[in-house]
Amino acid sequence: MYIDQVTLLTSKLHEMKTFYTSIVECELLEDEIEHFVVKIGSTNLTFKTTNLYDEPSYHFAINVPDNKFREVKDWVSSRVPLISEDGSDEVFFESWNADSIYCEDPSGNIVEFIARHHLKNGVTHSFSAKDFICISEVGIVADEVVPLVQKLNTMMIPKWKEGSDSFVPLGDEHGLLIVVKKDREWYFSNHKKAKFYPVEVSIKDIGILRFAKGDVIQSDQ
Repeated sequence: MYIDQVTLLTSKLHEMKTFYTSIVECELLEDEIEHFVVKIGSTNLTFKTTNLYDEPSYHFAINVPDNKFREVKDWVSSRVPLISEDGSDEVFFESWNADSIYCEDPSGNIVEFIARHHLKNGVTHSFSAKDFICISEVGIVADEVVPLVQKLNTMMIPKWKEGSDSFVPLGDEHGLLIVVKKDREWYFSNHKKAKFYPVEVSIKDIGILRFAKGDVIQSDQ
């Protein structure tokens, strides 16, 4: 499953643009008064300004080359502090065969950089932001996980692994929707609890999914 575009809200548009273009060194594709778009591998990431929420924040993950985790960690940590948990600033997920690091952007989004070793997508040159592969995870918050997961299943988005009544990953290692229960603590988040904010995700061959609180609307445009 390939995530073509993600649209998130922010109350700090200027700071976010500076972060993603100057610090994370993403290519700026659009720059308007109320939104901007950056390129993260094959995914376009849009941030729209909002005054409906004080500090909307999300979780998303970026796939990086599976053989460059150490370089990625050095590269990211030289630009922004990494989040630590239980005395470590990185984690290996054995059942996912993946290494991850995490940081916060100016809006408080939990940004994960993940090397998925099953994908065998290594590169031989030194790492740079041009080697970001795609946004591979978007966190979706729901009051009740199971009903939303069931509805996504009807949209041809299967579970990737069995989860629980508070956490279910859907899709595959190229693109995942991580459905979590409201107030569940995000991994490596400085103990931040999941809160719902509107999010829009465009998925190849599936369409645009617009998440309203507790529900999702699918469209082809």
